[in-house]
Amino acid sequence: MENEQADAADRDAPEIASEQRHQSDRVLDTGALRALAHPLRVRMYDILSQYGPQTASSLAALLDESSGSTSYHLRALAKHDLIRECADRGTGRERWWERPTGGVSFANEDAVKTPAGRSATQIVMNEVLRNRQEQLMEFVNRGLLTNDPSPWREGAMISTATARLTPEQSKELSHKIMALIDDAVDRFRDQTGEDVRPVTIRADLFPLPELGEAS
Repeated sequence: MENEQADAADRDAPEIASEQRHQSDRVLDTGALRALAHPLRVRMYDILSQYGPQTASSLAALLDESSGSTSYHLRALAKHDLIRECADRGTGRERWWERPTGGVSFANEDAVKTPAGRSATQIVMNEVLRNRQEQLMEFVNRGLLTNDPSPWREGAMISTATARLTPEQSKELSHKIMALIDDAVDRFRDQTGEDVRPVTIRADLFPLPELGEAS
């Protein structure tokens, strides 16, 4: 019995650690959500999150914008500590910006109680999900629906499944998935070398509407 309890504790340890870890995630307040609630700012924020530090000029080139425009939006994001200037890079004329490490949550229960907070949250979430979907379809069209072999095909996963769960079981499964993701991020966040490139890890788990409730 003691061995079974110890084995269960060992299995649960990563999920418990993941739950505790994400309790310290930054929950964006209404001010930060409103600062981020702009399609271009969400794109810039995503690039900094996924590809690392950039300058106003490099972002301008990637997004087909002027450097004056990206510089303005970078300062607006920095004002709410969504991004920060890289302390060890750049010069007076070329400032580098990065997204601080650590989890960020857009789900602020207090923010959505006000029209402004609810509107900002909706804009941010819509843009984040739209960008994710564009990246997914870009991979499908370029990486899967072509005749060119790619070593990334076997390592990629696009999968949908359905299970019948209780709210508590859904929470438990979410923690298990998050623990796997946390482990990969901790081990490989700063990895460099040949064939290394950013990989986006998506996990969507939510209840389906009852039949007849879907619009």
